[in-house]
Amino acid sequence: MHGTEAPSQWVTRWTHLLSPQSQVLDLACGAGRHMRWLAEHGHNCVGVDRSPEALDAAQAFGQVIHADIEGGPWPFQGQQFDAIVVTNYLWRPLMPAILESLHPQGILIYETFALGHEKIGKPSRPEFLLKPGELLQICMQMHVIAYEDGYSDQPPKFVQRIVATPQVPASGQQFGLGCR
Repeated sequence: MHGTEAPSQWVTRWTHLLSPQSQVLDLACGAGRHMRWLAEHGHNCVGVDRSPEALDAAQAFGQVIHADIEGGPWPFQGQQFDAIVVTNYLWRPLMPAILESLHPQGILIYETFALGHEKIGKPSRPEFLLKPGELLQICMQMHVIAYEDGYSDQPPKFVQRIVATPQVPASGQQFGLGCR
């Protein structure tokens, strides 16, 4: 079942930026591997997925929402989160809603497959693979903290990864402080 493996190293590397007890949205959460990691670190998690079986497992780590976010309405209209985590998922029409759901001082942690991956595995269809620099383009109005684009060998995949916040913090302000 999707979401039972260890949390992404990209997510674990950057969650220290979140303030204590952050409200975190895990988009396409599967069985909640990132919800588990975040809850263990004191964060309040909301996970959304279209698989009721996966959500049965994820509910142990926070609130879960069963929704088809590609075919139905955005279930978080008017809500904002201190952090949004997305891994191994891409549905381009949702990008504006995702960014609007991020608190102005929140943190976006995003990692998904990129062009080139079709040569080594699935997903292989272009609509599920980011084009070169696409995450940077999507986040061009944000402050990018970290970005990677290329091949990763554990496990083998072509990915783009980004950590970004909507606003550049004031001098001396730490990321994640004041989010709510």
